[in-house]
Amino acid sequence: MSTFNFTPSQSSIDAAGLRNKIRDFLATALQKVSARERAYSWTGFNANISEAMGKAGWIGMQWPEQYGGRDASPLERYVVIEELLAAGAPVGAHWIADRQSGTHLLRYGSERVKREYLPKIAAGELYFCIGMSEPNAGSDLAAIATHASHVDGGWKINGAKLWTTHVVRSQMMIALVRTDRSQQRHGGMSQFLIDLSLPGITIKGISDQTGEEHFGEVFFDDVLVPEDCLIGVEGEGWQQVNAELALERSGPERYLSSYRLIEEFLSAQDETSNELNRCALGQWAAELWTLRQMSLSMAGQISEGKEPSLEAAMVKDLGATFEQSLPHQVEALLDDEAQTTPSALREVLDYLLLASPSFSLRGGTREILRGIIARGLGLR
Repeated sequence: MSTFNFTPSQSSIDAAGLRNKIRDFLATALQKVSARERAYSWTGFNANISEAMGKAGWIGMQWPEQYGGRDASPLERYVVIEELLAAGAPVGAHWIADRQSGTHLLRYGSERVKREYLPKIAAGELYFCIGMSEPNAGSDLAAIATHASHVDGGWKINGAKLWTTHVVRSQMMIALVRTDRSQQRHGGMSQFLIDLSLPGITIKGISDQTGEEHFGEVFFDDVLVPEDCLIGVEGEGWQQVNAELALERSGPERYLSSYRLIEEFLSAQDETSNELNRCALGQWAAELWTLRQMSLSMAGQISEGKEPSLEAAMVKDLGATFEQSLPHQVEALLDDEAQTTPSALREVLDYLLLASPSFSLRGGTREILRGIIARGLGLR
C-alpha cells in the first residue's frame, strides 16, 4: 500500500514582489473584462489577453530563454497562476499549451520541435489541446483504440478523440494513441504531436448547456505526421501521460474554478449580513487554504523531479468537489435575498450553476481518480 506525501513546500522566491507585478499587469489587461467572462477563468478564450500575456513574459515562464521562456522556477509560475485565477483572467487560449503541452515538449520533443513550437507558445500565439478521451473509452485511457502505423515518411494515424477541450480553436494537439495493437490496456501506447490543419482531420464542436463549444470531437482518417512528431519513446506513452497528468490534476485551477463566486459574494456583504453568510465565507476560506497547501506540495514535488500521480488525483478529486458544491451553497444562501442580489453576483452564479457539472469530467472523471486512489491504498 502506498502512503501519501503532502510535505509542505518550502520556497525562497520573492512571492510578494512577483504578485505585485502580475497584479499591475492584470489591473490594465482586465479593465474591459466582465464579471461573467471572469467566471470563465481558465476556460475563457480571449486571444487578446493571451497575446498581451505573451508580450509581458507570463507564458512559458519556467522554460529556458532559448525557447522563449525566462528560466523561472515552477513555484514562481504557481504564484502567477494563482493571481490569474483569483482575478478571473480568461486565459483558456494558451492555458493547455502553457500548463502541460509546452512542458511536455520540452521534456520529450525533438530539438526541431522545441525550436519551432515553444517560442510561439510563449508568445501567446499557438494553442494546444490534449487528445486522450475517446468514444467507447471515455476517460479510461487504457481502453483507447486510436492507432498509428509506421510508414514511409512518418506515422499514419486513424481513429477519433472525444471531449477534447478547445479542439475547435486549437492549432495543435498532443494525442495518446496505440502503436502496438497486440498489447492490451497500458502497453503499446505512444504520444504524437499533430498539426490540426493536416489533411484527413475533421473537427466538430460539442455545445454544452451554457451554449459554449468548450468541448469537441476530432476524427483522424489516414493522417500522416512527420517522423519526429513521435513524442518521447515509442511504446512508453502510458508512463509519459501519467507524468503529464500529475501537472494537469494538481494545479490551483483544480480548486479555483468557482473562486470568482466567492469574490462576488464577499463584495455583496456589509455590516447587516447575516451569520450564515459569514460562517459560509469562513468555511470556504478554510477549505481553500487546505486545498492550496496540498496543491503547493505537488508543485514542490514536481519541481524536484518527482511524479506524485496519486496525490495529484486526490487534489483534483477534492478540488472538483469543492468547486461544484460552491454554486449550490451560494444559491441556497441567496434564496431569501433574490430581490437584492447584485447583478454581477447573479451572472457569475447562473453561469457556474450550468458550467460546474463539467468540472469533474475534465482531467479525469471522479470515478477514474478514485480508482487511482483506491489502487494506491491497496483496495483494488
